[in-house]
Amino acid sequence: MSATSTPAYHISYPPELPVSQAHDELADAIRDHQVVVVAGATGSGKTTQLPKICLELGRERIGHTQPRRIAARSIAERIASELGVDLGTVVGYQVRFDDRTRTDTAIKLMTDGVLLAELSRDRELRAYDTIIIDEAHERSLTIDFLLGYLTRLLPRRPDLKVIVTSATIDPESFARHFSNAIGAEVPVIEVSGRTYPVEIRYRPLVAEAGDDSDDAEDEGAASSDRDVAQGIVDALAELEREEAGDVLVFLSGESEIRDAADVVRGRFPKDEVVPLYGRLSAADQHRVFDTRRAPGIRRRVVIATNVAETSITVPGIRYVVDAGTARISRYSPRAKVQRLPIEAISQASANQRSGRAGRTSPGIAIRLYSEDDFERRPEFTDPEILRTGLAAVILQMLELRLGDIREFPFLTPPDSRGIADGLDLLRELGAVDAEQRITRVGRDLARLPVDPRFGRMLVEAGQQGVVREVAAIVAGLSIQDPRERPLEMRPQADAAHARFRDPSSDFISLLNLWNHLEDEQKERSGNAFRRMCKAEYLNYLRVREWQDLYRQLTRAAKSVGLKPGERSTDADAIHRSILAGLLSRLGLRDPDKKDYLGSRGQRFVIFPGSGLAKKQPNAVMAAELVETSRLFARTVAAVDPAWAEKLAGDLAKRSYSEPHWSSKQGAALVWEKVTLYGVPIVPRRRAQLARIDAPLARELFIRHALVEGDWPHELERSALLGFDRDNEKLRRELAEVEERTRRRDILTGDEAVFAFYDARIPDDVTDSRRFASWWKKAKAETPELLTMRREDLLEDDEGDASGFPDEWVQGDTRFRLRYRFEPGADDDGVTVVIPLAVLPRVAERGFDWLVPGLRDELLTALIKALPKAIRKNVVPAADWARRLGAQLPVYSDAPVGEALADAIRAATHTPVAASDIEWDRVPPHLRMRYEVVDQRGRTLAAGRDLAALQKRLAERARTDVAVATAAATPGRDIERTGITEWDLGKLPEQVTAKQGGSTVVGYPALVDTGSGVDLKVFASRAQAEASQVRGVHRLVALTLPSPLGYVQDQLTGTEKLLLATAPYASTRALLDDIMIAVVEELAGDASPRTPDGFRALQETVNAGLVDALFGAAGLVARILGAAKDADKAISSASSLAFMGSLGDARSQLAALVHPGFVRRAGLAQLRRYPVYLAGIVFRVQKLAENPGRDRAWQSQVEEVTALYTKAGGALPHAGNTPPRLVAVRWMLEELRLSLFAQHLGAAGPVSVQRIRKALES
Repeated sequence: MSATSTPAYHISYPPELPVSQAHDELADAIRDHQVVVVAGATGSGKTTQLPKICLELGRERIGHTQPRRIAARSIAERIASELGVDLGTVVGYQVRFDDRTRTDTAIKLMTDGVLLAELSRDRELRAYDTIIIDEAHERSLTIDFLLGYLTRLLPRRPDLKVIVTSATIDPESFARHFSNAIGAEVPVIEVSGRTYPVEIRYRPLVAEAGDDSDDAEDEGAASSDRDVAQGIVDALAELEREEAGDVLVFLSGESEIRDAADVVRGRFPKDEVVPLYGRLSAADQHRVFDTRRAPGIRRRVVIATNVAETSITVPGIRYVVDAGTARISRYSPRAKVQRLPIEAISQASANQRSGRAGRTSPGIAIRLYSEDDFERRPEFTDPEILRTGLAAVILQMLELRLGDIREFPFLTPPDSRGIADGLDLLRELGAVDAEQRITRVGRDLARLPVDPRFGRMLVEAGQQGVVREVAAIVAGLSIQDPRERPLEMRPQADAAHARFRDPSSDFISLLNLWNHLEDEQKERSGNAFRRMCKAEYLNYLRVREWQDLYRQLTRAAKSVGLKPGERSTDADAIHRSILAGLLSRLGLRDPDKKDYLGSRGQRFVIFPGSGLAKKQPNAVMAAELVETSRLFARTVAAVDPAWAEKLAGDLAKRSYSEPHWSSKQGAALVWEKVTLYGVPIVPRRRAQLARIDAPLARELFIRHALVEGDWPHELERSALLGFDRDNEKLRRELAEVEERTRRRDILTGDEAVFAFYDARIPDDVTDSRRFASWWKKAKAETPELLTMRREDLLEDDEGDASGFPDEWVQGDTRFRLRYRFEPGADDDGVTVVIPLAVLPRVAERGFDWLVPGLRDELLTALIKALPKAIRKNVVPAADWARRLGAQLPVYSDAPVGEALADAIRAATHTPVAASDIEWDRVPPHLRMRYEVVDQRGRTLAAGRDLAALQKRLAERARTDVAVATAAATPGRDIERTGITEWDLGKLPEQVTAKQGGSTVVGYPALVDTGSGVDLKVFASRAQAEASQVRGVHRLVALTLPSPLGYVQDQLTGTEKLLLATAPYASTRALLDDIMIAVVEELAGDASPRTPDGFRALQETVNAGLVDALFGAAGLVARILGAAKDADKAISSASSLAFMGSLGDARSQLAALVHPGFVRRAGLAQLRRYPVYLAGIVFRVQKLAENPGRDRAWQSQVEEVTALYTKAGGALPHAGNTPPRLVAVRWMLEELRLSLFAQHLGAAGPVSVQRIRKALES
């Protein structure tokens, strides 16, 4: 305000105030000393009377600081009233964004922060001749800074008076501080306050062992452990016996207050319970000052946090109950978070609390802890400088050029970790550089009247074009939340606030509320807007404070070039701006631990009141991290952590791993990880290796692109790479020689190729793009610079590849050969590539000789695989291999083992056979490998056992042959299904076709499908011939008139009953099987391929069909009867002692009589069945006579049965079992007869040795 005439004022001192009684002493001290310390309890009048004493002494420019805005305003009003002047004239006040002073104001009340801000433009404080620092005992960070600054200023300003006021808490420390600085005495004047005696009672919650104090005998003393709620109830019950009076209960936090309030209301229904804590609405807080009582109310019980300790005086309090704890704000330099842990209060705080009971009358204070506990507590609460972040103070000091903070004369020097943390935060915000010098951003932050983090958000908002939005959010975060939640209306309040909630950002929720308020205020009158705020559970005064702060912020922002623009909806820009101030408040979700990993290893969870508490995004930023029961993130938003990279600058740490070549990009890449304070903001991305390590990038380019030929697709066929294609062709030619000759000393290695290019390519060529640019110019001058010659790639000996042919010839077919020299690999050695369609016709003969180039090595290995008794006659093996190899043919269809054995016998007269060679001892690469490929050259299967491959791929090969031969016989169905008569004409024995240079031969034949006949093409003649016989038999049976009905009618009743017991689906199925078996016996091996031949066979079969059917049916009936007897004998002899033998007998019976056994066995073999079955009965009957002998004979049977099974046989045998195995199968039955029932007689000589020999042949 502009100066006007100074109004008259009258100075008087209320006589009842203790400070008035010490007027003369105070006036003398202020006049005679530069610094005075005044100590007095609350209520002594020092705050209101000292400025008047200074005014009376002729001081004209008095600056009077207060820790709180409300105190500055109310005290200014009180002093103006006592002087009889209007506020804003002789007496005024200035708080943040509210200035009620003018140039001739004599007494200026202000917050200590306002005085601190004035230092930036008035370093000598010339605007004042007197400074009063009030409530210095609170030791806020700003108070401590001002006290330190004044100690430096006073020697330069001898005219400046400084008065420090304090409660009676260690005032001498202030005197010593200034006395040391100015080199003069600093008097301490104590003025007593208006207090009454307070009785202290200790009622500890935990009973202490051995307690023999007087309290132990008090009726109210603790006798056992209690919780806090019970302790409060007991204390209130104890106070009921005293004179009437209100009670003030001190607890540590909001949740504890709510819990205790519920308990107290339940136990003392006539008491009015009034909670008091910072987050309460203004109306709820004002209830504390309303001493009127509703009818029936006996007393008020105010349950409060430490806000009632010094900040607010609750009227009418006569009794105090002190739980002895408080949430005390502490900043952790290690964790970089502001914590609010519950701690035991100091003795000074405890005395402040108990003193609240003696303001108006004698009182009682009950402490819920022991006197010993009180005595062990620290005398004072730590000053704020030891408990909070120092970034703002350090920034102001840098702006004011006050030097190193470590040398600043603080009353209590800050912890070195706290200083380092403050500097780290400024570094994070870009306010200082690596040398701790203030930056341009730092100077802008110093001019903004907000926390440095919030200031950084505003500065970034200018870059993002969202100053209006971020200023509104910052202003909202700087005040108490205007959204109220009255205790009795919480659901309604939450519902009203829910419409502003953004599911991904609490910041945007706040902005939504701001926009809503802005819109509504434009449409409503002042009173209507106030009513709307109340209806929507919004604190009108806080809304006004929010708007005032926004206006002041935007005005201050203009001084650093930041101007609000139009309303923006760019949430990303808003969040990027906010993130600029919260780089160390990022967190990534850990799905396993269900929390967030933050900077420097912190782990936190989202505060339950956040709009994101349920959604749990993958990455968040938090306006604050506060530790209570655990570390909570308050006011959070989902963000892209990669945004932080640009904002962090060189604070982001980059690590690189896994250098690798990318043919797609034609460059060497590396995986880059970007972390910020340990948080992986970019977990994994590709980066150009050349930017990080150019020599390594060049090496990888040469090795992968030039040595290995891994070029980008667009360059592969470029004319620029003609040299590379020529070089690769030359290398392939020379590498093939190595593979064939099984040597690794012919072709120089990759290192020699690398050296060739390394010597010719410039150092700055690190990728294919730079290479192409360089080579275009270099090629014009030296076109052969990069072309290799044979001598560049060869060692001394080129090797001889003449004994390693490209093809293998068998009959009229040529097979490609492939060589590989890689011991241990599946394809090590020689591989013959066989087309699938040709596979069935390939014979194993000749392949065991390998190729001439490996003949000596093969023969050497075969000699070494002989038994020692033979091998000793042909040593050394390598010499004999060369000698004998010269006598052997280059190729032969005879097995190589037989040829070698013959040659050894002839040369040494040593008895040796091919079977003496132990092939398992021969290295794999000396046995031919077979690789089967389809028409496109794709590998279907590979191995060194040709027969196994042929069996495995038989059906696929047959299909392939059928397709090929069908294409070669247009106009004819080479394959058919459902044939019921001979309408095939003449059926050729084979059909040939060409496929990829190979001759494919197919063998058409009829196939018995059981219920019909098909025509298929087989890949092998043997398979076709076997199938043709069975197919013809089935077709004959289908085309002849069936006499089965007649035969069935002529059977005896017994025969019919026996046939019904057969293991067939029906008697008809059994008769069909008998029919085909009869046809097969009558037809023999005939398999005609012409209509005439088929008709002749029909006539032959038809002539003897009926008689043969009667005979076969009778035979089968007898077999089934014998089988029934055998089953009965086995069942009757059931005994645990004979379980093994009886189980073997039953298995034999099941292998003889089974579904399909008639045709499977054939009539010739069926005629032996009655003997086999009689043998089973005889064995069972004789079992008890000599069980040991039976087990011995059974062991012989099991031995040869195992050999039979290993050879591919089965019991019962399958329909496609090879004839040699079928013969062995029936030898097993004859062996059983020769052992268990010799008297029945075996069909010819049989023994274990004979069966072995039959299997080996």
